[in-house]
Amino acid sequence: MAKPKKKRRWLRRLITWLILLTVAAGAFALFVLPTWQAEATTTYVKYTASRGTISNALSFSGSVSVVNNETLTAGAAGTVRTVYVAEGDQVESGDKLMRLSSGETIKAGFDGTVNELSVEEGDEVAAGASLIQIVDFAHMKVTMRVDEYQISQVSEGLACRITVTALDETFDSEITHINRISASQGSTAYYTVTCEMEVTEDVLPGMAVTVTIPQEEAVDVVVLSKDALSFDMDNSAYVLTQTSDGVMEKVPVTLGVDNDSYVEITAGLSEGDEVYAEETTSASASTGLSGLMSLFGGGGMPGGAGGMQNSRQNRDFGGADFGGSFGGGMGGMR
Repeated sequence: MAKPKKKRRWLRRLITWLILLTVAAGAFALFVLPTWQAEATTTYVKYTASRGTISNALSFSGSVSVVNNETLTAGAAGTVRTVYVAEGDQVESGDKLMRLSSGETIKAGFDGTVNELSVEEGDEVAAGASLIQIVDFAHMKVTMRVDEYQISQVSEGLACRITVTALDETFDSEITHINRISASQGSTAYYTVTCEMEVTEDVLPGMAVTVTIPQEEAVDVVVLSKDALSFDMDNSAYVLTQTSDGVMEKVPVTLGVDNDSYVEITAGLSEGDEVYAEETTSASASTGLSGLMSLFGGGGMPGGAGGMQNSRQNRDFGGADFGGSFGGGMGGMR
């Protein structure tokens, strides 16, 4: 017989808590939600149209490498008789670099710098042994990867600007080659694009660069922060201006060249015009929560033990102490 009593006791508790939750939900809707809604406010941020130049561009990351690089070797076994240069020397195409006992004379194949000497006078060398490395450090190339979504916007002969990240130096260049065979095997195809440039002596192979390819540009035009724009349902752009009596009104604007931050205004605004954008302040929940807690008797959520004790003492549903349970809060629920 103890089992049915226990089931009835838990059933009474469950019904009690369902009623309490229903009352709490009604209180939230009646007291808290209207307070939150009342505290939501709309303010306006002011922007000023100005005159300037605006442009957009494609941007890619790449690295520097040499165009001309050769390591000269011995054609036959022998002894190094004479070395005419030292490391770091500048040489021109056809200059003598060294002479071997076999009568072979090693010459530079292009203008460049003696980057490394592997032998000295009197050294014995085997056929095919490395002797000297010549590198053209003045004429470099940059390689970059362009994905399948942007490769159609890149073509050979297209002007670009190359910025060496470590040196903050920029050089003018153009696209010289596009490898149209994908250099990747993933879900997105990438293509290797090359451009060449004449550089200063502090630019070295391996340095990271940013390649910028200019696209549209508008000079001496009215520009505005993109944050000042609003859009209708049909995606038509407009701004808000304030009338003399303080009323905000919509003014349609026509957009031109834009970048990540600013946009050209081709019609609708003039230089110096002030416009506004709505900014809604989030509602504060503090007042509403305070009202809800006071409705619960001010006891706070942790103090539920007393309410549950009152419920345990009332065996019949009709005799349950609603005041004690409700005032004690939900913290006493097991």
